[in-house]
This record gives sequence, C-alpha cells and structure tokens, in this order.
Amino acid sequence: MAGLASTNERHTIGVVVDNEAGVLARVIGLFSGRGYNIDSLTVAEVDPANALSRITVVTTGTPQIIEQIKAQLERLVVVHRVNDLTTGGPHVERELALVKVVASGNRRVESLRIADIFRARVVDSTTKSFVFEVTGTSEKLNAFISLMEPLGLVELSRTGIVAIARGTTGL
Repeated sequence: MAGLASTNERHTIGVVVDNEAGVLARVIGLFSGRGYNIDSLTVAEVDPANALSRITVVTTGTPQIIEQIKAQLERLVVVHRVNDLTTGGPHVERELALVKVVASGNRRVESLRIADIFRARVVDSTTKSFVFEVTGTSEKLNAFISLMEPLGLVELSRTGIVAIARGTTGL
C-alpha cells in the first residue's frame, strides 16, 4: 500500500574480513558515515592460518536499509563474505554477561535462587557480593538483569551477540 512506511527489523549479520589493523574501523565507519546504528558488535580471529576474523553485527533498519548495509559491506576490499543470519535460515545467537550484585540476608539468598533458575554461575563471591556469569539470548540476559536490579545490582558487563548458522554449512 502506498504511504505505509516500512518497519524496522533487527538483523544479525556475520562478516568474514581480513585480520589486519584498520579493518574494524572501516566497518564501523561504514555504519557511522551513513547514520546506521550498531546494536551489538563482536569480533574475533576465526582462521589464523588465513588471517581472517569474523565480525558479528546486530543492526536495526528497514528492509531497504538492511540491504544497503549488506551491499556496502560486500564492496569493502577487506570483506570476504557477508551473511545475514536473520534471513539465511535457522541460527543460534548467544550473549554473555557478568553481573555484580551486592547484597546481604534475604536479598543474597534471593539473588542465588534467581541465578539458579537462570542457570547463572557464581564466578566470584565475597561476604558482601557475587559476580554471576549468565549466557543465553539477549532477552534472557535482560530478564535476569531486571530481576537483579532491586536485589543490589551494582555493575554489569556484556559481550554483545555472537551467532552462527545451524546445519552443515559455514560462513
């Protein structure tokens, strides 16, 4: 229908790039130079023998904007492959968070009970605090964090999303 604006969609895009200085700056520059938002960004070397890294970008935009992002990424010389995991079929997404909670008494007991429900691990403990490690979808992490806030959450660190396609083929 004419006059209806396209709605924004969240997409997870895997990008295989040369593992060399300045590559991440070029990818980020592509986004910032055109006003595209990055919701999450992770990068790691995945093939040391061929000096390749994988960048996983989570971004939001209209279908047209997402297509533009992918096309512009593919034009970068340092980019070997671009894969939109959101449209490419089934995939697995995970994120990790470290959550520090300062609590005593019932709040301490409640934070441990909630951590157990979410399968969060205690990776550091003092008489006054815990650091929990929790992994899963962003939604799971958000739910865990919101439950820890009233119990004494004082610090939070998140990795950003990593993702991989399901099945026998690779990026």
